[in-house]
Amino acid sequence: MADDGQIHPMRSSIGSKIEGGADRPRVRRRGSRSRLLDRRRGGRGRIVIIVQNMSVPLDRRVWQECLALRGQGYRVEVICPRGRGQHRRQVIEGVEIHTYAPPPTTRGFGSYLLEFSYCWLRTFLISVRLRLRGRIDVIQACNPPDTYFVLALLHRLFGTRFVYDQHDLCPEVYLSRFGGGRRFLLRGLRWLERGTYRSADHVVVTNDSYRRVAMDRGRVDPQSITVVRSGPDPDRMVRGEPHPALRNGRSFLCCWLGIMGPQDGVDLLLHSISVLVHDLGRTDVQFALMGYGDCLDDLVKLSAALEIEPWVTFTGPVGPSEIAQFLSTADIGLSADPLSPLNDVSTMNKTMEYMAYGVPVVAYDLNETRVSAESAALYVKPNDVFAYAQAISDLLDRPEQRAAMGRIGRRRVESVLSWHIQVPGYVAVFDRLVRRPEPRSAPYEPEPPSSTLMLAEVVGGS
Repeated sequence: MADDGQIHPMRSSIGSKIEGGADRPRVRRRGSRSRLLDRRRGGRGRIVIIVQNMSVPLDRRVWQECLALRGQGYRVEVICPRGRGQHRRQVIEGVEIHTYAPPPTTRGFGSYLLEFSYCWLRTFLISVRLRLRGRIDVIQACNPPDTYFVLALLHRLFGTRFVYDQHDLCPEVYLSRFGGGRRFLLRGLRWLERGTYRSADHVVVTNDSYRRVAMDRGRVDPQSITVVRSGPDPDRMVRGEPHPALRNGRSFLCCWLGIMGPQDGVDLLLHSISVLVHDLGRTDVQFALMGYGDCLDDLVKLSAALEIEPWVTFTGPVGPSEIAQFLSTADIGLSADPLSPLNDVSTMNKTMEYMAYGVPVVAYDLNETRVSAESAALYVKPNDVFAYAQAISDLLDRPEQRAAMGRIGRRRVESVLSWHIQVPGYVAVFDRLVRRPEPRSAPYEPEPPSSTLMLAEVVGGS
């Protein structure tokens, strides 16, 4: 993911994605009657989805997957860490969610190992309890981390199939965050990834770059890989009336949305804001940074040190309604993810959410960002904070270009990136695994380049 919730978080302490979600769903506690109804409704097959780095339904991608399967008659259950206000067991829109108390915040290698071990054990125990209640047709494990293939292999003894939903490339996450200083850790992450690839009956990935990794590094049969993009829902994400108060009395509003981790580039964005304010003299722009994460406190301190506090709003965690208000008011969406081994091949969900609201994007020139946004973004030489600031200033002075880019982004979400377009391919994976006599679908073919008129350009270099 690599982004994309949630606020919706896009990356937590072990990596996550932020994405805007639907309005808060209706929750009810479980009882014997609801369990009986679940059994009656779930006649097509029983799916258990495992998530470690985020609670559900806060993780929008996973929640959309749950609803897609539920809508096709599957019985869907989720195992995940408990979010704020969640119960140990609950049913939301027909999806049964089993949670466990989250581990303490991790700091350092030892605590990461403790976190992974704790979450794995709690997940295993819940999965055993679910297995005692009846047959599990498919287990889907969503990474990070790449440790649940061992659990899936244990359940395979009882006829359960395994789907690997790869949200992140864990070796690239390590390289991007820590520089690969401990080579034995990198080798360990690659071993876990390889084991997960080889154990999976089918691999689901978020884009064509991840698909190539699965084929090349994982040696996965192309027919056993399905690309399911983390697309926004254009029916829910629609630009509404602006809220001028969010501009804090200024002429323009620029928004950033995501998890504030060390690999997400918010520090670079703050330096660009400093250039914009102090060097370019643009004091007519308010910046709203929506989200939270490991680096939030440090980023607030950096904002003060750069003397840009009056122009920056740190919102902290926000929900779908607040996100809709900000993005309905925004003049520019900011995708400041720097060039790194992970970011260059990852789909940034924030970028697609800006596009869904018809907001033009300023982004560093990354491979998968171009695939997602095409002409809806103005591209900047990677990691160049001065060029990024200049690009924001230039685009603010071009209202017609902003409007045209916004229309292109919205059309692209509706016609190519929408979650509705991803659903048939995703559900077909489970139809094939649960009902084996059905023929396999044709191999996936990457989408051809769009013929959309290219307004995009790279600012600050090639």
